[in-house]
Amino acid sequence: VSTQSTGKLDEKVWRSFQISKVFRENQNRINALDYSSSGELLITSSDDDSIVIYDCEEGKPSRTLLSRKYGVSLIRYTHAQNTVLHASTKLDDTIRYLSLHDNKYLRYFKGHQQRVVSLSMSPIDDTFISGSLDKSIRLWDLRSPNCAGHMHVRGRPVASFDPHGLIFGAGIDAELIKLYDVRSFDRGPFSTFKMPCERGTELSGLSFSPDTKNILVSTSNGVIRVVDAFNGQIIQTFTVGFDKYY
Repeated sequence: VSTQSTGKLDEKVWRSFQISKVFRENQNRINALDYSSSGELLITSSDDDSIVIYDCEEGKPSRTLLSRKYGVSLIRYTHAQNTVLHASTKLDDTIRYLSLHDNKYLRYFKGHQQRVVSLSMSPIDDTFISGSLDKSIRLWDLRSPNCAGHMHVRGRPVASFDPHGLIFGAGIDAELIKLYDVRSFDRGPFSTFKMPCERGTELSGLSFSPDTKNILVSTSNGVIRVVDAFNGQIIQTFTVGFDKYY
């Protein structure tokens, strides 16, 4: 794309966007999607136990894999286009490292005692982080099945790395956002922000903006907030309608 054809994505541009294609490969809800690092591929996981890979340049599905035995959710590309991580929905709560080339598992990451509800790959190395309904957050390395770090939290956690891979954010219930240095997370958070909280609401997602200045958090009641990553101030609040998170 030439610089002449690029411009600011303002409200007017966003409102001009339209749906150009709809894919109906799944028989049940799509519970996660992720792009490869090159942006050439999109992968989805579904409650129908399927993994679908889409070719973004061609605009069509290119391959479907099945995980009937373990189920599949929270699908995430690693730094290679032919390997992914995913959480399990059947049998146990193991995180699985899958080769897309031959549809074989390369490694299992065991430790969580309840369903994994958050999974994030480091942008700089083979580290990844997971959060579970067992009220724990764990750090892992793709090269080892052993947990590299473990901490207990007081509620349902969501966790994600910042774009530089130096810190990670952890959302606890819908009330707190805590920021940790990856190298010394065992010393506790270096920043904690308190969020407005409605009774019975939990955080369902957390991610950093590319410039690391803002944090986007979503909740189970359809509220999305843009939060200043330095002082915890709420910059913007959006309310959307969607089915309850898985």
